[in-house]
Amino acid sequence: MTREPSRVFHVGEPIERGGFSRGDLGVLLYGGIRLALGAPPEVAGPTISLAPRVLPSYAALSLGRMVAAYALSMVFTLVFGYLAAYDRRAERIIMPALDILQSVPILSFLPAVLLSLTVIFPVSVAAELASVVLIVTSMVWNLTFVWYQALTTIPGELREASAVFRLNAWFRLTRLELPFGGIGLLWNSMMSWAGGWFFLMAAEIFTVGERDFRLPGLGAYLQEAANQGDLAAIGWGVGALVVTIVALDQFIWRPLLVWSERFKLEMVESDYRLRSWFHDLLSSSRFFHKASGAIVRPISQGVDAFTLRHLPAPGEAIGERTRRNWLVWAGGVLVGAVAITLIYQAAMMLLAVPVMQWGEIGMGALATLLRVTVTLFIAMVWTVPVGVAIGTNPRLASWLQPVVQTVASIPATALFPIFLLAMLGLPGGLNLAAVFLMLTGTQWYLLFNVIAGASTIPQDLKYTTALLGLSRWERWRILILPALFPYLVTGAITASGGAWNASIVAEYVHFGGETVQTVGLGAVISQATASGDYPLLFAATLAMIVVVVVINRLLWRRLYRLSEEQYRME
Repeated sequence: MTREPSRVFHVGEPIERGGFSRGDLGVLLYGGIRLALGAPPEVAGPTISLAPRVLPSYAALSLGRMVAAYALSMVFTLVFGYLAAYDRRAERIIMPALDILQSVPILSFLPAVLLSLTVIFPVSVAAELASVVLIVTSMVWNLTFVWYQALTTIPGELREASAVFRLNAWFRLTRLELPFGGIGLLWNSMMSWAGGWFFLMAAEIFTVGERDFRLPGLGAYLQEAANQGDLAAIGWGVGALVVTIVALDQFIWRPLLVWSERFKLEMVESDYRLRSWFHDLLSSSRFFHKASGAIVRPISQGVDAFTLRHLPAPGEAIGERTRRNWLVWAGGVLVGAVAITLIYQAAMMLLAVPVMQWGEIGMGALATLLRVTVTLFIAMVWTVPVGVAIGTNPRLASWLQPVVQTVASIPATALFPIFLLAMLGLPGGLNLAAVFLMLTGTQWYLLFNVIAGASTIPQDLKYTTALLGLSRWERWRILILPALFPYLVTGAITASGGAWNASIVAEYVHFGGETVQTVGLGAVISQATASGDYPLLFAATLAMIVVVVVINRLLWRRLYRLSEEQYRME
């Protein structure tokens, strides 16, 4: 059999530096901050009602923002994850960019984004766009990383089969790549929604000085209830959120999980499979089948026929170099000139930061790094065994999956003030509370990826380990941990970014008219945001980006290479 010339850039190959860099992101941050200086000095926000009757409309508004953010996240994921996996030149730009962007502290970037948008759009439109952007940045990175990981670990024999059948890019996407990566994408979609709910509160309650950019929604409702200490309203808000999450689970995620079972890479069917009453209802519905045959099938066939006529033939390179004309060169020169100007002005802004504040940034970075490390260790200890139990036992998953999804989706920032009051009296109370809140923003990335990895272990391999009489430890060492390794790396790199992001709300808390903070880089960023100290905000944000990117390069990227080289299931 002749192997099709591979266009996959393997993670194990050396990555040539170039393209997107920390300096590029620094220029973007500085440009946003400069534009933000022209924002309106005062903005009057809406009145957030705590009456239970407003909860359905608030839930609909929040759900609309989540749907818009998820749609944008999936488009970004499919396009850029695909380019990074199949185009070497694109990979040199996209993967470093993803490392940097997922390390950007979301809540420190929001002021520049929101205030910049108010210069261009009406305040109400700018606030809605900024909230969607914030939710996208909490959803998109784990989806892109797991899609990239799936594309780079597709078994070689399946790639050879697609070459034999001469599948073009569209048929390879719909017949091989999406089915192979579908389970990971589905579980990470649930994780992305949980992360979106977590940051929804921050997206709906943002204020800068005299500028009130709050938006009506569940996040604003819960935050207002927490600020007023209205436990009844907190209960109503959490109840509305739980009802929304359970409805999504029953009508969306559970049917999709049942449907995705067909994409498992196994030769023996599992003894017990997930069940969904709504999936069974749709499967037995004549109306659904007629509607599918009358609407979905013709569209699908039309798209397939179109791609057969217009997409490149198999084996044709993606993204071949095109001839640059003078317009491209002129545009490059213009962009370069603007970038040089902004780099110079950004350097001047950094030079305006006093030496004492740089020392505060350094100490804060070390303190936050220690909390992130402790948080990841705690998360690993419990998520690996629990995730394996859920992923390998469909009967258990049918009970625990909605519970886990519900708990992961409840924004801990709504309940954090209550836990903070309880912990402040303990030794190291605020540090414990900060680790707790960072854990709530970290552990779910690991758990959902472990569940996804465990659920893809073929049933025939499980039977083989049983026939060989392997002990429990041997099954973990020979089968479970190697199968989980790529998913653990993906979960850990996104969990690490989540922990750094959560540090901003964990280390600096404003509650009941008082502000409580501890030493940490997140506290420096929050304090700079609250006081409008843009040079300090710029410097602290860049410091966090540099620390996270260095860790990704020295640790996580090497583990990515190892997973692609030694732990591909084939």
